[in-house]
Amino acid sequence: MTAPWLVGLDVDGTILLQDESMSPGVPEAVARLRDAGHEVTIATGRSWMATRRYVEELGLEPEFVVCSNGAVTMRRVDGAWERWSVETFDPTPVLELLRDRLPEARYMVELGSGQRLFTEHLDDWTLDGGRQVDFDELGAEPVSRIVVVSPGHDEDDFHRLVADAGLNEVSYAIGWTAWLDIAPQGVDKGTALERVRTELGMSGDRVLVAGDGRNDIGMFGWARTLGGRAVAMGQAPAEVKDAAGEVTDVVEDGGLARALNTLPAPAQVDAGE
Repeated sequence: MTAPWLVGLDVDGTILLQDESMSPGVPEAVARLRDAGHEVTIATGRSWMATRRYVEELGLEPEFVVCSNGAVTMRRVDGAWERWSVETFDPTPVLELLRDRLPEARYMVELGSGQRLFTEHLDDWTLDGGRQVDFDELGAEPVSRIVVVSPGHDEDDFHRLVADAGLNEVSYAIGWTAWLDIAPQGVDKGTALERVRTELGMSGDRVLVAGDGRNDIGMFGWARTLGGRAVAMGQAPAEVKDAAGEVTDVVEDGGLARALNTLPAPAQVDAGE
């Protein structure tokens, strides 16, 4: 039997369309790989709270799931999910720096426990179990991420902000819309997937990752360094495509399914081809 692949998939713009329905062909392609014995998992910027439903909808059975841009990795133990690896940092210096430059923005932090603290309601973010707090309370304890939402600013504004503010002590990614997602320094989806790969004892040249955002660049570099495959979605920004080894169709046209269907089918795996 051919050795299985570790497959790490982004969610938004890769598995999901903008209305949160599945990209064409993805459920079928994922089921085929799962049934072939490949380890198919999710590697997303979403929190575990906002990720679990898609693990279940896709019928995935991974041992690990990477969330919060690599800061949180969940592990399935005896059928229950545990927070296996959590990276945190002191958010105070970054929050103070950002408040000076974006005083009208909305802020959220995710604690190591998974609880979210926020200054104002954030549209499109899962805040179940979260708590609204004053800005100063956001930095009261270490966090696994900071999210900044500022609808009055566009992607170019955020790039300038990051450059002007010298945000080089943390890792960051700029989302589809006007938000900035900040993680611990040196942490991304790739660092988390490497920990998963090592724990599972899987070969580095049998990893495939797919995504469409700047927060996927780290895992693209990780996969390619190991001799694996990195697939950018067709609608990805140019710099994301440049970081990948392959580019597939756009999400609306089933680009992820097309990429996944290039891996061995069950019959081929069983035959050892």
